[in-house]
Amino acid sequence: MADWPGPLARAYAACEALARSHYENFPVASRLLPVPMRPHVAAVYAFARIADDIADEGTLPAEERMARLNAWQRRLHAAVAVERSDDPPHDHEDLILVAVAHSIRLLDLPLALFDDLVSAFGQDTMTTRYDLWADVFDYCRRSANPVGRLVLRIAGRRDDRLDESSDALCTALQLTNFWQDFGRDWRAGRLYVPREELRRSGASEAALAAGRIDDAWGRVFARCVAVTRDRFAAGRTVCDGVSGRLRFELRCTWLGGRRILDRVDAASANLLDYRPTLGIADVPGILWRAALWQARP
Repeated sequence: MADWPGPLARAYAACEALARSHYENFPVASRLLPVPMRPHVAAVYAFARIADDIADEGTLPAEERMARLNAWQRRLHAAVAVERSDDPPHDHEDLILVAVAHSIRLLDLPLALFDDLVSAFGQDTMTTRYDLWADVFDYCRRSANPVGRLVLRIAGRRDDRLDESSDALCTALQLTNFWQDFGRDWRAGRLYVPREELRRSGASEAALAAGRIDDAWGRVFARCVAVTRDRFAAGRTVCDGVSGRLRFELRCTWLGGRRILDRVDAASANLLDYRPTLGIADVPGILWRAALWQARP
């Protein structure tokens, strides 16, 4: 970690501890990331993690969760506006804000990307169904894509072509997570498969309510997997367009996401009760394939 003064070092340490305590499909404080990037990526993650936890606090009414999210967003804006404060952090959330505000100012990270994240988490408190694929993609644009763009900015990369490919990869990872968590989300009252896909495939929620994934739902999942594979294909460019340890990290992320998607595809008939995951046994294969990765023109 950089030679930062005590309060700032403690703030980044709190972010890294939070990042290491959770598993996600995004590169979060990974040991594969370049060392100078890790605290800043962890700060981004910690900010998003707290917002996500607020949105998912099922014991609170949606209106109260939205109010807390809006307050979290205002606290970030206030922290960024104050370059130096002599007031010590009062709690864990204050520590997170100290770190992420410092990263935003130091690296000129777009504050709008953090606003997009909060917007998506807020949408999760209110929206449980989506009519069109365009609606799902718009959610991904705000819930997942900002993370990839922030990682690129932290790496010092500002390139429209890489941004576009990063968006595709992050959308693919978000979609994979939707299908991976299909049963869990259904029981929580959420369905991310758009209604237009149900109509196209002749599927109904009544089958799910009866505990069945019938042939129509099999067609739905086949289509969802195909759409997600297209996004992964478009997301290869960013894995080749960066260099060094970040390149290896992104390739591992791509390969891990694709492996989960393959398991979703294989287990589509059981997704109400089974959540496909990766295990420690998958790590050597992912690392080996990342090392043998062939960049495509």
